[in-house]
Amino acid sequence: MITRADKEQEVKAISDKYSKAKGAFIVDFKGMKVEQVTNLRKKLHHADAEMKVVRNTLAKRALKSYPEVSAAFDKSLKGTNALVFAFGEVTAAAKTLADFAKDVEVLQIKTGVMDGNPLDEAKIKFIATLPGKNELRAMFLGVLQAPGSKLARCLNEYVKKNSEASAS
Repeated sequence: MITRADKEQEVKAISDKYSKAKGAFIVDFKGMKVEQVTNLRKKLHHADAEMKVVRNTLAKRALKSYPEVSAAFDKSLKGTNALVFAFGEVTAAAKTLADFAKDVEVLQIKTGVMDGNPLDEAKIKFIATLPGKNELRAMFLGVLQAPGSKLARCLNEYVKKNSEASAS
């Protein structure tokens, strides 16, 4: 039996986790096997995210201090739910959840919140398709390097053309 002190401690832990998180999701894990849940937790850990199974009433109580989250999550907190807190990139956590949901069809992504904005399942799946921060940095670096490399190639061709003309 859970005591009132245990419940208050759980509410405080959930609230602290959300305050540190950049985003959060609600997933329904009903029907998943223990090893599948463990595998999902490991994959989320690599994405700098954490899955926590909580009672719906305690989750609602913990998120009262965050009205935008409470409004987004209120309708979805029914049944067997787990909260997924994304401490790193929200896109990485969404990508992990979406990929895992493809493999394990029992996992259902209900809703989420990113930067205080509510996300439905379609938006979460769209976010999962976006490139991560490192991929965006690589793309940006490629854009910055493109003019310099094109100039170098052009100058190199000019030198080749002049050396061929002087040799003949």
